[in-house]
Amino acid sequence: MRFAINGQNLTLPLLVEIVRGRKKVRLAAAAQKKMNKSLLLLNKWIRQNRIIYGVNTGFGGLSDREIPASQLKKLQLNVIRSHCAGVGPLLSESETRAIILLRAHALASGHSGVRPLLVKTLLALLNKNVLPVIPSKGSVGASGDLSPLAHLGLLVIGEGEAFYQGRRVSAKRALRLARIRPIPLTGREGIALVNGTQMMTAISALNIIKARQLLRLFDVAAALSLEAIQGSKQPFDADIHRLRPHSGQKVVAQNIWKLVTPSAIQKNHRFCEKVQDAYSYRCVPQVHGSSRDIFSFVKKIIEIEINSVTDNPLLFADKEKWLSGGNFHGQYLSHAMDLLGIAMATLVTISERRIEKLLDPKWSGHPAFLVKNPGLFSGLMGPHYTATALASENKVLSHPASVDTIPTSNNKEDHVSMGPHAALKAKEIIRNAESVLAIELLAASQGIFLLRPLKSPSHLEAIIKIIRKKVPPIRQDRVFARDIESIKTLLPEMAAAVDGIVA
Repeated sequence: MRFAINGQNLTLPLLVEIVRGRKKVRLAAAAQKKMNKSLLLLNKWIRQNRIIYGVNTGFGGLSDREIPASQLKKLQLNVIRSHCAGVGPLLSESETRAIILLRAHALASGHSGVRPLLVKTLLALLNKNVLPVIPSKGSVGASGDLSPLAHLGLLVIGEGEAFYQGRRVSAKRALRLARIRPIPLTGREGIALVNGTQMMTAISALNIIKARQLLRLFDVAAALSLEAIQGSKQPFDADIHRLRPHSGQKVVAQNIWKLVTPSAIQKNHRFCEKVQDAYSYRCVPQVHGSSRDIFSFVKKIIEIEINSVTDNPLLFADKEKWLSGGNFHGQYLSHAMDLLGIAMATLVTISERRIEKLLDPKWSGHPAFLVKNPGLFSGLMGPHYTATALASENKVLSHPASVDTIPTSNNKEDHVSMGPHAALKAKEIIRNAESVLAIELLAASQGIFLLRPLKSPSHLEAIIKIIRKKVPPIRQDRVFARDIESIKTLLPEMAAAVDGIVA
């Protein structure tokens, strides 16, 4: 059954279903009716020769230039062609699909004065997976993502290149094979296609979805590492966290407590000489918890943004007026992605410290670098180098994009958000976090192996069992890059294994 978009009814789980699960989408009948109402009003104003920004004026720094009626269609075509100036690596299939969905969804709200045909064409591209070639660089996040969205608009009019069935071909060929007609633009459809936050929102939404999985699995990795060093579960006692009741802190403490209870290794801990574990173990609720609370804040921003109208100008058919504003400005997203990047980078820095403790005999009680006969074998020395490299790279990437701005368009657009930069940085931080998480799981599972025949609680043993599907215990040196990549492929299965246990 096709999901009917109306501009206000999209959720993050639905976005995943459509973008990755290829769920089909259509335009809701009520949304089409609302769009037609705005379109009729806009056409009436055009006939009356009313001056409306982006309809019969230039754009940005050229907004004071009035365009004659005979040139209006060319104006909309020109804004698409001229703004196709993106460079750099191409956006992924998921990111591109999300952009198409979100732009169609925003236009379906009925405040842009475009034909339903335009939204239906965008949805046809999505449903048949005909994807524009969109470079990732070229947007400063206001007035929206002009350049990336212009590359989408280029496909709509049948120009440029596209991906069809995984092959890069001309837009004309892709549309012909998919039996989708390119459409000539009219009214304000050119500027309506490019004015919006959909590139940064698409990447941000996919970042949030991935970050949610990693947040849960870093708790699992911390619990597994705690077992591997025979650490104490005392710091996770609920009585401690009632006295500092941040919601994220309480959830993380509860997660770890559940994962390490009951444990033969914890019982064995009673006889060790350690009084307290290092901060990277003892303060997991406080550190992971803060990242979780930041995540919750950021998630709310993204949920609002995916159902927002970020066009300019905006038409209000019921009140017969149009308003020029700044909903295209990406500051909310820029701040959100900077915060998410910092939160995820923090998870990496504390994870790297736990990995280091696992490899140090003084802290873990295991042979150096978690391998028997260290010296002949280097064990997990190399993977730890990678974890430190990624942790340090994340520190550089965590420098905020949102505090930067640079004037554009003859200084009319004098404050911009750098939202795309923040979203792309956060994506890279999350990728690095995924690799460091895999390294911690590799090290912690090896630490548990060295404690055999002692066993961890059933939930953690289930995680080890998943790891052992592709990664055997370490008895001698091997190419550990393969192990890291193998564990990364198993992360969704691990996340599913702790559903109902780890919040």
